[in-house]
Amino acid sequence: MGSKKSGGKDRLSKGGATPEEQDLWKEVMRDAKPLKKKGRRANLADEEPAQAAAPARKASPRAVPGKAAPGKAAAAKPPPGPLEHGSSAGIDKRKAARFRRGKLDIEATLDLHGMVRAEAHRALDAFLERCEAQGKRCVLVITGKGLSKDEGGVLRQEVPRWLNEPANRARVLSFDYAQQRHGGMGALYVLLKRQRDPR
Repeated sequence: MGSKKSGGKDRLSKGGATPEEQDLWKEVMRDAKPLKKKGRRANLADEEPAQAAAPARKASPRAVPGKAAPGKAAAAKPPPGPLEHGSSAGIDKRKAARFRRGKLDIEATLDLHGMVRAEAHRALDAFLERCEAQGKRCVLVITGKGLSKDEGGVLRQEVPRWLNEPANRARVLSFDYAQQRHGGMGALYVLLKRQRDPR
């Protein structure tokens, strides 16, 4: 019996099986499953589908206080409008009236007399920056009345324009001609914004 089985096996391996034996072999092999390959290649093959099934998640950026999340446009704050003599937007009526009447304490004074235009411009910018850093609110800028064609007259016309330049406009709440005792039309009261707490 053992010789017949081995003989049948030899015939199958050599392709000399009868049609009945071939049909029987196909029937037996129908439910057979191939063995998994062993070793490194098989392990890698087993791991790859698991990795592919879980796509890499992008690390979501941390929310930073005061900053808009990526993809969302931060609401742009409109720049403040231009100031004219006596403008009082953002100031309560009582304080605005006291400011125009020279009733607020003058905490610093800048005298531009004798300066040429470029020098006066630099001096004004530095003065306002320094006053803001020191927490001063009401300051006096003396331009001089001058005549229409002399340097004093030029400064009287230019200083309001310089106060409206972006860096200074961000600091200034209001300006107006001074009372006579402080220089009248040849000087300006300038009210600076309250310094914000850096915290």
